[in-house]
Amino acid sequence: MSTERRRNAGGRRRASNGPAEGARGNGGRRRAGGPTGDERAGGRRNPANDDAGHWDDGGRGRGGGDGFWDDDRPARRGRAAGAAAGAAAGDGRRRRPEPGRQGGALRAAGARSESGPGRRAAHGSGGGGGRRRGARDDHDEYDDRGPIKRFFAKAWKPALIACALMFVTGVAVLGIAYANTPDPRTLDQQDSATLAATSINYGNGKEAVTTGEINRVMVQRKDIPQTVVNGVLAAEQRNFYEEPGISITGTMRAVLTGGSAGGGSTITQQMARNYYDTLSQERTYTRKLREILIAIKAGQVMDPDDILVKYLNTIYFGRQAYGVQAAAQAYFGKDVQDLNAAEGIFIGTIIQQPGNFENIEKGSEMEEILRERWDYARDGLVEMHANNPELGMTKAEANKLEFPEVDKYDVGQDIEGQEGYIRQAVINELANRYGLEPSQVTTGGYTVETSLDPKLMKRAGEAFSETLPDMPKQTVQHLVSIEPQTGEIKAFYGGTDFTEDPNNSLVLDAQAGSAFKPYVLATGLEQGIGLKSTFNGDSPQEFPGVGEPIQNDSNRSWGEVDLVESTAHSINTSFVQLAIETTPAAVVETAGAAGVSEDQFETAEMGPNIALGTYRVSALDQAAGFATFANGGVHVPQHMITKVTNAEGEVVEPNDQAKLESGTRAFSEETAADATYAMTQVVENGGGDAAALPDGRPVAGKTGTSNSAKSAWFVGFTPQLATSVGLSRDDGEELVIPGVSAIYGGTTSAKIWKAFMTEAMKGKEVKEFPEPVYGGSSKRYGPTPEPTVTPTPTQAEESEEPEPTETPTSPTPEVPETTPPGGATEQPCRPVWECETTETPTETPTNGDGGDGGGNGGGWPIANSG
Repeated sequence: MSTERRRNAGGRRRASNGPAEGARGNGGRRRAGGPTGDERAGGRRNPANDDAGHWDDGGRGRGGGDGFWDDDRPARRGRAAGAAAGAAAGDGRRRRPEPGRQGGALRAAGARSESGPGRRAAHGSGGGGGRRRGARDDHDEYDDRGPIKRFFAKAWKPALIACALMFVTGVAVLGIAYANTPDPRTLDQQDSATLAATSINYGNGKEAVTTGEINRVMVQRKDIPQTVVNGVLAAEQRNFYEEPGISITGTMRAVLTGGSAGGGSTITQQMARNYYDTLSQERTYTRKLREILIAIKAGQVMDPDDILVKYLNTIYFGRQAYGVQAAAQAYFGKDVQDLNAAEGIFIGTIIQQPGNFENIEKGSEMEEILRERWDYARDGLVEMHANNPELGMTKAEANKLEFPEVDKYDVGQDIEGQEGYIRQAVINELANRYGLEPSQVTTGGYTVETSLDPKLMKRAGEAFSETLPDMPKQTVQHLVSIEPQTGEIKAFYGGTDFTEDPNNSLVLDAQAGSAFKPYVLATGLEQGIGLKSTFNGDSPQEFPGVGEPIQNDSNRSWGEVDLVESTAHSINTSFVQLAIETTPAAVVETAGAAGVSEDQFETAEMGPNIALGTYRVSALDQAAGFATFANGGVHVPQHMITKVTNAEGEVVEPNDQAKLESGTRAFSEETAADATYAMTQVVENGGGDAAALPDGRPVAGKTGTSNSAKSAWFVGFTPQLATSVGLSRDDGEELVIPGVSAIYGGTTSAKIWKAFMTEAMKGKEVKEFPEPVYGGSSKRYGPTPEPTVTPTPTQAEESEEPEPTETPTSPTPEVPETTPPGGATEQPCRPVWECETTETPTETPTNGDGGDGGGNGGGWPIANSG
């Protein structure tokens, strides 16, 4: 404790004195009667003088009647007793106070003690020489520091000692581990004979497809041209020849994320992981530590070129190619020594994402990402050359390089129908849900069980060709079927050629149209707006937050309608009003919770028009979202992999196991029941009657047609199965379907849905939907009676057209200003599947053409009513 604090505590040193005639004793304490005038003060080493003491200056003495401590707070009993003891006379063994230093605090404290029995009278009758008492003996000592400061004042030294011990222990452990790390030159290479392809099975146990034969050809350093070395270093590690074997930043990222974040490893680390049999591909702390130690030692004892050759001979390049020689043949049909500079850059570029870069569709978003990565590596050549003239090339030489042409992907095996799409979908899901990289999957010898039904996979393609034959080549056909209670995908339609086209149903997307309206309905029900609430169904109408009037299909006015009628007939104006009442942000939250991928909410601006399906969605998004309605409002993550077993027979657990077991509630069971009832009316009394199944079992669903018929949807479900069907074009133009003049979701996709679901539900028990509960309250949002207004001659001349029906005014909440979510710098990824999204081009329509609703919203893409 500082001198100042010791002074403030008052009476830290106590000299006790009993009555003048009494004996001393009892620990130096004394009664509260104050000291006599000639007694020595024993309470301080340097007591101040009564007349000119430090504490008497300005009346600030602790014992002063008008001082700081008396005015602002009551005296503590410890201070009073201490001050009295400090004023008591000593027995001659203490030094006399210097003249002029006797403080007013002592005198005042002594006077206070004499005035009464004191706050704490001393026990006993005297005492021999006051003994010094530690701060902890005074239980009433005042400490003006806060609790946090007091804690750290006591804890910092033990904490520092503990950290120092941990650091020393950690260094010692790492030192011992490093000393015991074997010389990388003596370790065995991973045996190629133990590498095996992964088997992917249908739900019935029959093998659907394998990851294919392993293609690996070893080469020596003299066979690898400098063009390839430059390209790989420019893309992966430009300072390879100067940097030690590990990356500090990459290692810290792996430590903080438990290895789940991946990336950040140097070429030496990647070589060690792929080359030596002491390292596995699993993402664990122990594996990462072994990798780091071997990489450090390799960087010290091995020549950099030896490390580079081992790296280029073992790394996976996609297209089943392991090693740079196999990659050169797979992508360019030539040996590695014949690759030019542009091709060498490409080889380095694809190392980052071999699974996504192995088969790029021209004009896709993934091609754009690949080209950006290639440009990055080309710029790296210039940077490397500036630091070391023996590497890279000059800027003038780099600017002459052009992106190379790549050979068509030859799968090298007999893959028919949907097998190629199944293989790629499984590889992507293994990466997302199990943390397995493509190189691990293609060589690890895993056995993957899926939920896919081979009969329904076949039926998915047949439903399109049999229902609407002779569709143009540009037509994109979307279909996904999910079991609501488990989230398991039973079937999907990928396309006609997986080597040329992305997966139609798991990757490609299109505007949702009115098939997005059930999410608006569910949001309203959750907020207490019941099915019997009424809205203004007239058309056109103007709404706040929308630039131009909203129209219904064929501009039809429906008058006052409730939410059941609005859903059955897909009335745009009432749903836009409902979106305003609930707020668009709440609608987005509901759709996301139901199963729509978050990246889809970046495909259009957020506003009231999202009720009309301005967002793009995939068939996977919609099947998952509507499955949540069928499952009573509980969303189970959509997936097709049900079990993974490694080569040793051990089961590998997914990272979403807990969510698969319990699901996540998106909205209440009552909301799901009411929304489902409204959607049954779409099939029974609305535009989706073509989806009714021949056995008469209950069906609920929603049609959707975007403006200008650029997409057409029907998404429906029974209690056992939810299926989404969509049609769009890869060029973003209006759908053209032979034999169909009026293209709506109800006239096209609903028929395809029926063809598929008739087979899917054959032999299944007929189950009923829960009865509606009519939750919430019945509210009235319009229409309101219009007052009779006699137009003036001027008004009649200004407008020859009839005025649109007024916007409902009871109630009319303000629409909060919203902005679209920020754009992502990386490609968006499906939550389960695909790290590749491909959009067809879109236009912003300027006016509706009937269909599902027509009117435009100030530049918004407008959904029709299907």
